[in-house]
Amino acid sequence: MVNRKRTDISFLLICIAVILAVNVLSSSYYGRIDFTAEKRYTLSPVTKNILQKLKGNIQVTVYLDGDFPAGFKHLRNATRDVLSDFKAYAGGNFRYAFVNPSQGDEATQQATYEELISKGLEPTNLSVKTENGLSQKIIFPAALVTYNGRQIPVKLLQNRMGATPDEVLNNSIENLEYAFASAIVKVSSGGKPRVGFTEGNGELTDLQLSDAMRTLEDGYEVGRVDLRQITFEGLDKLKLLIIPKPDREFSEAEKYKLNYFVMRGGRVLWAIDQVNAEMDSLQGHGAQQLTFPKKLNLDDILFKYGVRISYNLIADMNCAQIPVNVGSVGGQPQIQLVPWLFYPIFMPTAQHPLVRNLDGIRSEFASTIDTIAVKGIRKQVILSSSPYSRILNAPGMISLKMIEQEPDPNDFKSVPLPTGVLLEGNFPSDFKNRPVPDGIPQQVSLPDTSKFTRMIVLSDGDILKNQVNAKDNSPFPLGYDRYTQQQYGNKALLLNIVDYLTDDSGIISLRNKEVKLRLLDRAKVRAEKLKWQLINVLFPLLLVVLCGVLQQYYRRRKYG
Repeated sequence: MVNRKRTDISFLLICIAVILAVNVLSSSYYGRIDFTAEKRYTLSPVTKNILQKLKGNIQVTVYLDGDFPAGFKHLRNATRDVLSDFKAYAGGNFRYAFVNPSQGDEATQQATYEELISKGLEPTNLSVKTENGLSQKIIFPAALVTYNGRQIPVKLLQNRMGATPDEVLNNSIENLEYAFASAIVKVSSGGKPRVGFTEGNGELTDLQLSDAMRTLEDGYEVGRVDLRQITFEGLDKLKLLIIPKPDREFSEAEKYKLNYFVMRGGRVLWAIDQVNAEMDSLQGHGAQQLTFPKKLNLDDILFKYGVRISYNLIADMNCAQIPVNVGSVGGQPQIQLVPWLFYPIFMPTAQHPLVRNLDGIRSEFASTIDTIAVKGIRKQVILSSSPYSRILNAPGMISLKMIEQEPDPNDFKSVPLPTGVLLEGNFPSDFKNRPVPDGIPQQVSLPDTSKFTRMIVLSDGDILKNQVNAKDNSPFPLGYDRYTQQQYGNKALLLNIVDYLTDDSGIISLRNKEVKLRLLDRAKVRAEKLKWQLINVLFPLLLVVLCGVLQQYYRRRKYG
C-alpha cells in the first residue's frame, strides 16, 4: 500500500514537472500548425526575417475599433491575428493596440478625426442601419506604425471598382501582411532610399506632383533632379529616377547620364507621353485639337532597353468622365458629365504583385507600348486597356464633338493594348561603340551591359499627376477625380512601383498571398433553410436523449 502511494506521488510530480517544462518551452518558442490549403495563417519567411531583425520598439496603433457590421469586424479580427503573429516573432520589440477614434463628445471626435487625417489616415463613410433608418458613421480602416518618433500610415481597406463587398474584404485581408511588413521596413530602416523626379525638360511641376512626392516622403528621401546639372557622384546616391511626362527634347548628354545610371544598376520609372494632346488646349481651340508626335529624343534608348512607345492615342470605352457644357437655361450654363474616350481607366488584370487587386488606374491621352526582343531582358505587361478600345494614330484630329457620337462596341472590339511594361535583367548600353557626347566633362567607363536592374515604362505621364483645386490652388490626392469625386488606384500603383524598384528583399512578393473565398450558396441556403434549422436544433437534443438511454441501458446490464 505504501509503495503504491509513493508511486502515485512520483507520477504526480513527474506530471507537474512535464507541465512546467512545456510551459517554459512554449513561452520561449512560438509555433503553430496551419491546416488551410493556402496557408493563410502562416507568415512568410521574408516577414519573419524582418521581425526577428528589429533593433528597436515598433508600436502599431489600429483605429479600426468600435461597433461595426460583420464585414469590418472580420477585418478587425484578421488584423489582430496578423499583429499577434508579428508580436510572436518580434518578441518584446513589437507592441500593438486597437483604438476607437469615435469615443468622446462631438468636439473630441472632430479633433481626433482632423488629427488622424493630418497624419495621412483616410476616413470612410459607413452606412449603419438604425431604428430610424440609415445613419452615416465615419470610421478609419487604417493603422499608424511608429518607430523612434517616425510614423507611417497603413491602409487596411483595399477598395476596388466592380468588386463585391466580400471580394473587397478578402483583398484587404490578403494585403495585411504586406501592408504592415512594408511599413515596418520603411519606418525602421536606417536611411531612406533616395528617389529623384527629373526636371528641366518640361516635366510635371511640383504642384502637379505634390501628392506623389508627399506620399513617398514617409519612406523615401524625395527631390527633383536636373540631368543637366547633376554629377555622376550625385547619380550614384540615387536609388530610383522617375521621369514624369517630359515635354522637351533630351540632349545626348542627358541620355548619357540616364544610361550611366542604368548601367550602374539604377532603377528607372519612365512615364512618357509620346503625343502632344492636352484637355486645356482642346478646350481653348474651338473644341478641337491637332495631335502630333512629341520630339523627346528617347526612342533609341528605350528601343535599346526593349520597348517602343507608339505615336498614337488609345480610345477606350472604359473611360473617365469630363464636364461639358450641354446648353444654357436662364442664362446659366448646364454642365453634364460625359464619358471621354481618351481618358482610359486601366483595370489591372495581371497577377503580378505590382498591380494585383489594385483599383482602376486613371489616365489621360495614353499610347500603346510595343516590346522588343532583347537578350537578357525579361518583360511583363502590367497595365493594358480594356478589350473595347481602338487606336488613333498621330498626327490626327480630336474634338469634343466626339462625345455627341454614341460609340459602337463593335468598332472598339480589340485585344487589350499594353500601356505599362515591367523590364528586368541586364540591359545593353545605349552608348556602346559610341563616342562620349559633348557636355560630359568627366570621363567615366561604361560597361557593355548593366548590373541586374529593373525599370517600368508607362505610356502616360498623367498617371502620376494630381488634379488641382481651381479655387485655392491646392492639390487633390493622387488618383482623385474632382469631377466624379471618385478615388482611383494611381497612388497605390505608385507606392507599389517605388517599393518594387527600390527594395531587394522581396517584400512585394507578399502581395501574392491568396485567401480563397469559400462563400455559401445563397440560393441553396434560402431553399433549404428550414431543413438545416431543424437539423441544428433537433439533432443535438436527440443526441443527448440517445446518450441518456444508452447510459441507463448500460447501467442496468452491469448492475441489474
